[in-house]
Amino acid sequence: MIVEYIRYTVPAGRAAEFEAAYGRAAVPLGKAPQCLDYELSKCVDEPDHYILRIVWTSAQGHMEGFRKSEHFREFFAEIQPYVTDIEEMRHYERILHKTEPTLFEWAGGEEAFSRLTEVFYGHVRKDDVVGPLFAHMDPGHPKYVAMWLSEVFGGPDRYTSERGGYPHMLAQHLGKGITEAQRRRWVSLLMDAADEVGLPDDPEFRAAFASYIEWGTRLALANSQPGATPPTRAPVPRWGWGVAPPYQPSA
Repeated sequence: MIVEYIRYTVPAGRAAEFEAAYGRAAVPLGKAPQCLDYELSKCVDEPDHYILRIVWTSAQGHMEGFRKSEHFREFFAEIQPYVTDIEEMRHYERILHKTEPTLFEWAGGEEAFSRLTEVFYGHVRKDDVVGPLFAHMDPGHPKYVAMWLSEVFGGPDRYTSERGGYPHMLAQHLGKGITEAQRRRWVSLLMDAADEVGLPDDPEFRAAFASYIEWGTRLALANSQPGATPPTRAPVPRWGWGVAPPYQPSA
């Protein structure tokens, strides 16, 4: 993850047009899978000064992925008139930031996700609804899914470096024709397994965990349908706490 800062000095007479242009440019920027977050801020003390902060998956994701995409072309078409107003445009690596554990750390790390997927797929194999999808499952599949979940929830990027990342995961779903009943059973069995192996059961963790599982399984369902044409290249998603960070009583 890398943070880009772009500093502008925009004359007062062009400020309203500048802000409107970025309002439009934010649409393709927000759709780009390489963009994790963005924020445009206006200086209170010197109102002609603006800072755009964009969090990218990586500098390469920005320069090679986004810059060569249709999203960039749409983005740049809106902000091009203001390029001459840029005073600084650089990538920064975070040194200090607000500290809170990742979902990966809170869950118990790789060992916790390995326990989860071993127990979960043990139940999946015997299930009448979802079991047929996994009739010829690779023996290593539970381990690979544990690697995926670990990376999604803030752990090491082993699924990307060892298994091929998002394109490989996407390939596992294409053409499978998953039904809504199978998706729901998959989710239900996973939540039962989370209880069985003792994943943290605090409301904050389970809300964040469940939100990703709902999001991910609904994408898998859509991508598995006949004729589906999902994006073939994207980073592995990174999931955080959302609106409810972990509750940590003060000492």
